[in-house]
Amino acid sequence: MTNTKLLAAAAVILAGTTVTAAAEEYTITVWAGGTNPTENYRLDNIELAADLLEREAAINGEELTINIEKQSWSGWDDFRQAVTLAGEAGNGPNILVAGHDDIPTWSKSGLLRPIGDYIYTDTYPLSQIYPNLWDVVTYNGQIWGVPQDAEARVMYWSIPGLKAIGWSDAEIADLPAKVKSGEFTLYDMLDAVKKMQDEGAVAAGDGFAPRPSNGGDYWQFYQSFGGEIADEESGKLVLDKQAMQDFYTFFADAVDDGVVSSTYLGLPWDTWHGSVVEGKYGVWHGGSWHYAQWTRQNGMTDFFDKVQYTLIPAGNENGRANSITHPLAYLLTAQGSEDEAEIAAELIARASSPELNAFHAVKSGHLAIGEDEVNVPLYANDRWLSEASAFLPDANATPNNVNVGIFQNDMFAGLESVWTGTATPEQAVNDLEAKLHADVGDDLIVR
Repeated sequence: MTNTKLLAAAAVILAGTTVTAAAEEYTITVWAGGTNPTENYRLDNIELAADLLEREAAINGEELTINIEKQSWSGWDDFRQAVTLAGEAGNGPNILVAGHDDIPTWSKSGLLRPIGDYIYTDTYPLSQIYPNLWDVVTYNGQIWGVPQDAEARVMYWSIPGLKAIGWSDAEIADLPAKVKSGEFTLYDMLDAVKKMQDEGAVAAGDGFAPRPSNGGDYWQFYQSFGGEIADEESGKLVLDKQAMQDFYTFFADAVDDGVVSSTYLGLPWDTWHGSVVEGKYGVWHGGSWHYAQWTRQNGMTDFFDKVQYTLIPAGNENGRANSITHPLAYLLTAQGSEDEAEIAAELIARASSPELNAFHAVKSGHLAIGEDEVNVPLYANDRWLSEASAFLPDANATPNNVNVGIFQNDMFAGLESVWTGTATPEQAVNDLEAKLHADVGDDLIVR
């Protein structure tokens, strides 16, 4: 932390002495990417924090007005393009809500201020945030963000489908433990969904419904076969050729088994969500937050009677059951004056209180960011959040490596070629290796 900045912020915001000379008015802009209607509290909590700060100032005899201008994008590509263009033009927002994996690129390009210079992480409410989430927003030894949410990515199973192939209630209840231990693998899953199709419980080709587009979810299948995304010691990206080939082979086998079609990728998300809610799929994987979308936005009822949920199973003896978490974070931009940055940082800290973050967690289906939040009654009484939180100990985040997005895109291109039958898994891995050498150079370890 830079004590100079923190002391200056305290003078402006907390002591109530600097702003007493005259009425103060600020306009703080906040942009959020990947934000759907159930995730409005990513932005609204900044507004609520501003209201709290204004009320505290009024009690101290201050006249403080903070105007909040909010904008969100449902996707990521358009959001990131808007952030980059606005940063170059010098008219970007003061606060961003973005993925932790955006930190390396944007911090190196000068778009961000290191928020660790403006906050006290050992003071409530930031002091109750889980330490591992602080690790996720730390890059090159500096804290660049405040964790905004947490999540787990989950394998969902149709209970009616499992019962149609003879599974008992006890066997369905035991599935999460068997997946976690590695006893039940991805290939056991393929056998189960093939039987669901054979029994007519789900239509041909609807047995397995993976994520229909590129995304971090596919790292999980690489890890299921023993893949490691980055070398822990050097931080370099790792291409484990055997694990990658096993991962690609699994999806080629799924297509060959007829449980997912060769033309499946590119399915519109609305169609995918609608099919989940209508109970058309045997097994599918998605985020913990999708629960909120299905039950609150799409009208899914009796979720707990219809759906079982587990980690992503291990693929073979080399891998492990796992989940990828992709926490979003509040980031402080280089936009605006120092006074505005200090106000923005204070708003971020207050928006991270257990009570305000619980609004976001419960409405959106995301998980708590801190130990006190799980005791907030609104959160504690939510069955889904309590049960989904159990996946977090087995979850890991993608590394804060500036080239991990390139690796993911190249990996997915290889998966597409195998999925559609234009390359064998072995060919796709060899092509991937050549592509990665060209794209990331010596930031790659090949095993």
